[in-house]
Amino acid sequence: MATIDEYREHIQNPLTASAQLVWDKRIQAETIFDTEHDHYQLVYVGWPDSKRVYGTVLHLDIIDGKIWVQQDGTEVGIGNELVELGVPKKDIVSGFNPPKLRHYTDFALG
Repeated sequence: MATIDEYREHIQNPLTASAQLVWDKRIQAETIFDTEHDHYQLVYVGWPDSKRVYGTVLHLDIIDGKIWVQQDGTEVGIGNELVELGVPKKDIVSGFNPPKLRHYTDFALG
């Protein structure tokens, strides 16, 4: 069984890697790691031309020993990346899905 410290590392590494993929120098990718309360985010902030860009691309929490994916704006899906890193699907919750629909996913219900 994985430890919370391992889950923190499994979350922080892909968020840090994703932050390096910003396509426009006028947009900053900010990683926010609150390891005391186990909240993790990747946020885009910037002003390309006169249009404001601000949004949470990824938001994950560790709640009761499970990784909750609260927001996932990636193509691959952070849950799939976590599985590739060795996190069991039973320890990943698609928190952005309504509870009554989670049983249709391969991940934990909550």
